[in-house]
Amino acid sequence: MKIVLLTVGKTEDAYIKDGIEKFVKRLKHYTKLEIVDLPELKNTKALTQEQQKTKEAELILKKLSTTDHVVLLDEKGLEFSSVQFAEYIDKKAIGSTQSLVFIIGGPYGFDATVYQRANAQLALSRMTFSHQMVRLFFVEQLYRAFSIIKGEPYHHQ
Repeated sequence: MKIVLLTVGKTEDAYIKDGIEKFVKRLKHYTKLEIVDLPELKNTKALTQEQQKTKEAELILKKLSTTDHVVLLDEKGLEFSSVQFAEYIDKKAIGSTQSLVFIIGGPYGFDATVYQRANAQLALSRMTFSHQMVRLFFVEQLYRAFSIIKGEPYHHQ
């Protein structure tokens, strides 16, 4: 199973990039992870929030194939413990899922068309985090999930 993290915009802070790289390297032992950064929209001050979400949705939907299992990282999504997230990943890997795509949207969330395309929504927390931080938190949780699946000592209960 291939896992894709699709994000709107780039990770800019060096310390966050370093953290992401650390976990991406560790994940290579377990899975193929591809991080796809979509370009940030230009001249967003001239756009309403809805227009911005619509334009971001066009970019997001172009990157998806019909066979992708799409999970939106969204504050309104399901909340899992780390063990439950590992079970979710494991079920997708054992099942027929070939490509599992997690999406981090732009600053105003997702357009309705992206919600309609999604197979699931997942909340990392009920708290709000910057989109930069969510990237790091997600790859760490993905690494943690694989270490749980493999019974390795990274996660402590």
